[in-house]
Amino acid sequence: MFPIERPSMAFKGFAIMAFLIVILAGIKAASPIVVPFVLSVFIAVICNPVIVYLMRFRVPKWLAVMLLMLVIVLAGLWLATLVGSSVNEFSKQLPHYRGQLVQQFAWVLEKLQALNVQISKDQVLAYFDPGMALSMTTNMLSGVGNVMANLFLIILTIVFMLFEAQQLPKKLHLALDDPDMRLKQIDRFLQSVNEYMVIKTLVSLATGAVVGIGLSLIGVDYALLWGVIAFLFNYIPNIGSIIAAIPAILLAFIQLGPGAAGGTALLYLGTNMVMGNVIEPRFMGRGLGLSTLVVFLSLIFWGWLLGSVGMLLSVPLTMIVKIALESSSSGNWLAILLADQVDDKHVAPKVEAPSKEQ
Repeated sequence: MFPIERPSMAFKGFAIMAFLIVILAGIKAASPIVVPFVLSVFIAVICNPVIVYLMRFRVPKWLAVMLLMLVIVLAGLWLATLVGSSVNEFSKQLPHYRGQLVQQFAWVLEKLQALNVQISKDQVLAYFDPGMALSMTTNMLSGVGNVMANLFLIILTIVFMLFEAQQLPKKLHLALDDPDMRLKQIDRFLQSVNEYMVIKTLVSLATGAVVGIGLSLIGVDYALLWGVIAFLFNYIPNIGSIIAAIPAILLAFIQLGPGAAGGTALLYLGTNMVMGNVIEPRFMGRGLGLSTLVVFLSLIFWGWLLGSVGMLLSVPLTMIVKIALESSSSGNWLAILLADQVDDKHVAPKVEAPSKEQ
C-alpha cells in the first residue's frame, strides 16, 4: 500500500480562498434577498431583550411581539416621512442657502482679490454646493429605504425569529451533537452578539438624541434629521461620526456663520468622544477589539457586498465574525489578526522539539 500524501498548507489555503470566493459571489448575486434577511436578524437581536423584559411582567409573548412590531412599523413610517419632507423642504430652500453661502464667502473673496487671486461666485458654488449637505447622506438613506420597501417581508421574518429565539441555543447544541449543553462557546457567542448589539443601539440612541437637541439649541435647520443620521451612522465608529458631521457643519456654516459651524463641530466631537471613549467602554467592559485598519476595510468590504445596509452594519458584522472565530480553536489565529491589541495570553508558548536519543 502506498502512503496517502496529505495536502500541503498552500493547497489548503488556495482551497479555502476559492471556497470563500464562491460564497461571496453567491451572496453578492443574492443580495436582494440576503440584505433584508441580515437586517431582520439584527433587528430581531435588538428586540429580543425587550420581549424577555415584557414577559417578566406576565405579558403574553404574542402580545409583546405584536406591540414591538407596531412600534417598528410606526418608527419606519416616521423615518420615511421625516427624510422625505426634509429633502423636499431643503430643495425649496436651496436657492436661499446658495445666496447665504456667497455672503459668508464675500470677505474671503475680497481678501483673495486683494492678492490678485480671482475666484468667481460660480466657482465657490461649484466647490461648496449646499446640495452636498444632503446628497452625501440621502444616498445612503435611500439605499436603506430601498430595503425597507420590503417592510412586510422584514416584519414577518422578525416575528418568526422572535418566536424561535428562545429555542435557538438548544437547537444549535443539538445540531452540533451536544445534548448535554457542554459547549459553552455557543452560549458565549450568542450572549456576546446580543450584548454588543443592544449596548451599541442604546449608545447610538443617546448620541442621536444629544446631537439633535444640541443642533436645535444652536439653531441649525433639520436638527431632527441630523440626529437620526447621527444615530444610524454611530454604528460605524470613527468614520461614521465624520460622515454624519460634515453635512450638519456645512449647513451650520451656510445658515448661521463660522461661529455656529465651530459650535456644531465641537458638539459632534464632544458627543462622540464621550460616548465612544467613556460610556460605551464602561458598559461593554472593553472596546471594539478591532483595529482601525480592520474597521475601515470592513466598511469597504461590507458596503461592496451588501450596499448601504452593509456599511451601516459593517462593524457589527465584523464583530460577529471575530466573536465566532474566538470561539473556535481553529479560527483563533484569524481573530488575533482582526484584534486591535494582542495580549501575552494570545501568544502560543513555544514547544521545544524532543531531543533524539543516540
